[in-house]
Amino acid sequence: MRAAALPAIALALGAGAPAPAPAKAPAQGASITVTITNLRNADGVVRACMTTQEKTFPRCRGVAGAHAATVAARDGTVTLTFDGVKPGHYAIALLHDENENGKADRALGMMPKEGFGFSRDAKVRMGPPKFSDAVFEMGTQDQSLTIKMRYML
Repeated sequence: MRAAALPAIALALGAGAPAPAPAKAPAQGASITVTITNLRNADGVVRACMTTQEKTFPRCRGVAGAHAATVAARDGTVTLTFDGVKPGHYAIALLHDENENGKADRALGMMPKEGFGFSRDAKVRMGPPKFSDAVFEMGTQDQSLTIKMRYML
């Protein structure tokens, strides 16, 4: 991975993990349960965002219609759920915010120090994955996904 691409990954992950949404009214739509594996510790939280917006992915802070969730980290595996999801094409970005500062911390200004992951376990190559690499289709039925958390340091 080129060093120039690493700041883009860290920036995108920090911007793609909005604060948790306020309490919701009863959900209209299906649910997506996400099992996140390979967490290296129980520090902080895991922030997740899910969007249909190809142009802004993996960012979804301030993106209309984006879903956000935050769950306490746990060594190994955690689960979170997005409720009220309408049918469409979505992609998910995750950040293991170990110090709960709301951003992706970087080492030497470039390398992400905290974990990240994407739906379909889309790989990071020269920057964050494209929406098309992480996209999945959501219908009217509840769905379950598994995403592996990845760490560069």
